[in-house]
Amino acid sequence: MLTIPVFLAVTAAYMVKGMCGFANTLVFGTLAGFFTDNVNISPVDLLLGYPSNLWIAWTERNGIRPKIWIPLSLLVIAGSIPGVFFLKTGDARTIKILFGFVVVFLGLEMFLRERKASGSGTPGSEKSASPALLVIIGLLSGILCGLFGVSALLVAYVSRTAGDQSQFRANNCMVFLAENTFRLFLYGSTGILTLEAAKTALCLAPFMVLGLFIGIFFHRRLPERTARLSVTVLLMVSGLSLILNHL
Repeated sequence: MLTIPVFLAVTAAYMVKGMCGFANTLVFGTLAGFFTDNVNISPVDLLLGYPSNLWIAWTERNGIRPKIWIPLSLLVIAGSIPGVFFLKTGDARTIKILFGFVVVFLGLEMFLRERKASGSGTPGSEKSASPALLVIIGLLSGILCGLFGVSALLVAYVSRTAGDQSQFRANNCMVFLAENTFRLFLYGSTGILTLEAAKTALCLAPFMVLGLFIGIFFHRRLPERTARLSVTVLLMVSGLSLILNHL
């Protein structure tokens, strides 16, 4: 798995993480999916993503809102359990095709929502959302997290409830940290997280740090809406390519 394309995939994924506060797993999972199976990708990305979530949550700590991230975290953790066991036992080709459709759908949803936005960033006042919608998004996000480490559904939810961009980034990363901690235990107990995966993550860590700080640099200088629209287009193209290559 330690090849130049994978090094570039990690750097690109965490550039996106630094710019947007999410979508690193979608980018890394899609690009690395051309070279290996998701059961090998997810534990490596989990180990790489943990410190990046911790860093962003700390830097945006003033935006943390327990009423946003705690309920979502509990639901995501509950959904992670069936997702992890399907990752362990499911057919690799089927999982890749499913992942491709997930990427396209989420990218399209994010793109259409950004197109409708009147300005950059998250609106400046906290909004309420349906409890039923919270339950559905939380459980589905958990299943996707267990399978692929993908939390874009809850990103879509938090973007509708957070009051500003600091809250958006902070509460997303708090949910990611809670889910990541639980998934570390699940991956370890099911044999998905191996010593080889840990060694691979350690070798890729410098590229994660490089990408993260490049992304943070651009986050502070580019209009956020421009960066997020670019990411969603990239995700849709990558997802379509992954589907077509494995049909």
